[in-house]
Amino acid sequence: MEEDFVSSDSIILDLLRKRGSMTVAQLADAVQVTATAVRQRLNRLLAHGYIGRASHKSGRGRPSHRYELTDKGRRKAGSNFADLATALWQEIWAVPDPVIRRGLVERLAKRLAVMYAGQIQGKTLEERMTALSSLFAERKVPLSVEQSDDLPVLTATACPYPDLADGDRSVCVMERVLFSELLGEDVHLAKCRLDGEACCTFESN
Repeated sequence: MEEDFVSSDSIILDLLRKRGSMTVAQLADAVQVTATAVRQRLNRLLAHGYIGRASHKSGRGRPSHRYELTDKGRRKAGSNFADLATALWQEIWAVPDPVIRRGLVERLAKRLAVMYAGQIQGKTLEERMTALSSLFAERKVPLSVEQSDDLPVLTATACPYPDLADGDRSVCVMERVLFSELLGEDVHLAKCRLDGEACCTFESN
């Protein structure tokens, strides 16, 4: 059924990846199409197994349906170079020595930081986090910057490496090192999806 997937469906997947779960009305408002058009796309995505539907009852009225990504949908929404990234990561993970493996992860993160460094500008940490958020948004990786105790916090509302990160905290190490290098300040992973949190957050040390 893969041939039935159309480009407009990716817009729905991207919205659900960023916002978690949405109703038909919310999706219709976000993409500026009719509810009927949204339902057609949702039915197609349900048939593919990219999304799931759950009923939520509030008050005495009829329950509303909310749609969210399945594991297959998360992989589809963030599939850019996924096969290559997975293969490379499996090779790194196959290195038996944990010290060497961690060194490779950190070197990879620093190499990525060199590639992106020219696009991160700002005098303050918050300004640099905002620039980092914009950089990742171009790559369809949603990051947000919020304030907590007068310090900026970087939140990854969707994992950029859904296939790699499940059960493998080395990916978290790579991301932390990458962000620290780009921001010019050490950051730590304050919350993590692997610990059951809704998203990952990074704070300055």
